[in-house]
Amino acid sequence: MRALALCLSCLLLLAACSGESAPGAAPAAEAPAADPATVAAELNTLLADWHEAQLKANPIMATALGDLRYNDQLPDFFSASFREQSEARERDFLDRIQRLDRDALAGQDRLSYDVFISDRTLSLEGNRFPAWMLPVNQMSNYGSFFAQLGSGKSLQPFSEVKHYDDFLARIAAFPAINRSAMANMREGMSAGVVQPRPVVEKSIPQFAAHVVERAEDSVFWGPISAMPESFPAEERERLTAAYRAAIMDTVVPEYAAMRDFLRDQYLPAAREGVGMMHLPDGKDWYAYSVRTQTTTGLSPEEIHQFGLDEVARILAEMNAVREQVGFEGDLPAFFDHLQTDDRFYFKTPEEALQAYRDVQAKINPALPQLFDIFPKADYEVREVEAFRAESSAGASYMSGTPDGSRPGVFYLNTFNLRAQPNFLVETLSIHEASPGHHFQVSIQQELESLPAFRRFGGYTAYAEGWALYAESLGKELGLFTDPYQWYGRLSDEQLRAMRLVVDTGLHYYGWSREQAIDYMMQNSSMAESDVVAEVERYIVMPGQALSYKVGQRVIRELREEAEAELGDDFDVRAFHRQVLADGALPMGVLQTKIREWIASEKAALAG
Repeated sequence: MRALALCLSCLLLLAACSGESAPGAAPAAEAPAADPATVAAELNTLLADWHEAQLKANPIMATALGDLRYNDQLPDFFSASFREQSEARERDFLDRIQRLDRDALAGQDRLSYDVFISDRTLSLEGNRFPAWMLPVNQMSNYGSFFAQLGSGKSLQPFSEVKHYDDFLARIAAFPAINRSAMANMREGMSAGVVQPRPVVEKSIPQFAAHVVERAEDSVFWGPISAMPESFPAEERERLTAAYRAAIMDTVVPEYAAMRDFLRDQYLPAAREGVGMMHLPDGKDWYAYSVRTQTTTGLSPEEIHQFGLDEVARILAEMNAVREQVGFEGDLPAFFDHLQTDDRFYFKTPEEALQAYRDVQAKINPALPQLFDIFPKADYEVREVEAFRAESSAGASYMSGTPDGSRPGVFYLNTFNLRAQPNFLVETLSIHEASPGHHFQVSIQQELESLPAFRRFGGYTAYAEGWALYAESLGKELGLFTDPYQWYGRLSDEQLRAMRLVVDTGLHYYGWSREQAIDYMMQNSSMAESDVVAEVERYIVMPGQALSYKVGQRVIRELREEAEAELGDDFDVRAFHRQVLADGALPMGVLQTKIREWIASEKAALAG
C-alpha cells in the first residue's frame, strides 16, 4: 500500500547520476545507449530477487501464497535486528534499481520500475514513525493471527506429518515474538507512544481467550482433533503428546504473560486521546498514513469536506427509500425501525450464512454481462471463528491460492446477528466476494506475467475502491430490486462516506471516541455495537478507511470519462478488463493508464 509519484523515479535517477566535469577536463564522451532487452532482464532479475528475499524474511507471507519452503520458520518480527535488516534490504534494492537505465524500459517494465522505487522510498520514509512501539491492537493482533494460523482452519496446512512438525517449530519461536512485543510496548510507554485505553481493553480478552486449563480446550488443539486417519499410529501418538506439551508449556504461558502485561502495566499507561494527533509527531504521521492509503494528494481537510457532502447526498437518497416503502415517520424514526424490527435480522447463524450462499448463486450467472475476465477459483462463505469474532469486522475476505486450489473465503461474523441486518446481504456479497475483492485479488494473483511484488502486493485505495465501485454494479447485475436491499447499498455507501468524516475527525481534528460514535449513530441505521467496532477500527488503522470512497470516486469518474469519450462504442467489459488486467495500481497511475486506453480506442475507431 504505497503511493506513486511518477516523477519521483526520474528525480532519484538524476540525483544518482548527476555531477559536473572538473574544470578544464575534456568533455565526457556520451555513454552508449543501454540495450533495452538487457536492462529489462536485469530489472526482472532484481524484482525476482526482491520477492525471494521477502519470502525468506516473512515466511508467513510465503505460507499465505502456498509456498511451503519456510513453513517451520517464524522470525522475531518485533526485534530491533529484524527492523534493521528490513531497512538495509530496502536501501540495498533501492540502490540497485536506481543504477538501471529507466529510459531503456517500456510498458510494464517501466511501470514496475516506477512502482518499485516509489514503494521503497515511501516505506523508508515511514521508518521515522515508531509504529513498532504499537504491536498490539484489536484489529491487528499477532496473538489472534497466530491462533488462527494454528487452528487448522487457516493458512497453515495440516495434511502431512511434516506440516504438524512445521507448526510445532513455529510454536517454539512464538515466545521470542511475544517478549519483543512487550519490550517494544515498554519503550512506547517511556516515549508516550501507546494505544488508547479502549483499544487496550478490547485487546486483553483476545489474549485471555487462549489461556485454558486443558489442551483440548485450546484453538491450537484443532489440528489434533482433525488429524488424518492415514497417519501411522506412532506418529499420531507422538504428535498428540507434542501438541499437548506445546500448548500447555508454551502457548498458554505466553498468552497469559501478554494478558497480564496488558492488564497490569500497559492499560494504566494507555492514553485518553484516541487520535494520532495525540502522539508525538502525530499530525505528520497521520498525513503520511493518508498519503500511503489513498495514493492521492488529497489533504485531510479536502477529504473531510468530501465526506460531509457525500453523507448529505446519501441521506437524501435514504429518505427517498423511506418514502418508497411507505414509512410514515421521519428518517431517524426509519433508522430506528430498521434497527429494532425483527424481520430485518437473521434468527440463526446458519440462516445468515445460507442467505449469503444464495446470493452467491444468484450473482455468478450474471457476471458475464459485465466481465470477460474471471478468477480461476470460486469463493466459499464461512463463519468467523468464535475466538476472534467479538472484535472482528462484520465481513471480510481472505484470498485463495494463485493456482485456484484453495478457494477464496468470504468470512461472515455472526457473533452479533443484530449487527448483520438482512438488507445488507446483496451489497456485502458484491463487495467482499464477486465481483469485489474476490475478483480483484484473485485475478491479480493469477497474472503470472507480473513481477511478484506487484502480483502479490496491493494498494488499499485500489482494492477497496474497486470493491466499493463493484457495489455500484448491483443493479446492472439484476440485484437491488427490493427497496430494502437498495437501502442496504445506500447504508453501506453511507458507512464509507461517514468514514471520511470520522477518520479525519479523530486523527486530524481531535474528535473523541464518543463524538465519532455519536456522529455515526445520527447519520445511519447501524447497530451501536457495529458503530463502536468501526470507530475503534479507525482509531488503530488511521487513513485506511479513507481509501474506499476516494478509490471508488477515481474509478467511477474514469468510467464516466470513458463513456463520454467513446459514446455508443463504450464496452463496460473492456473497461473492467483494463481496470483489473494489470493488478493493483496507485490511483494516479490507474488514471493515466485508463486515459491512454481511451485515447487508443478513439484512435482505432477513427482509423
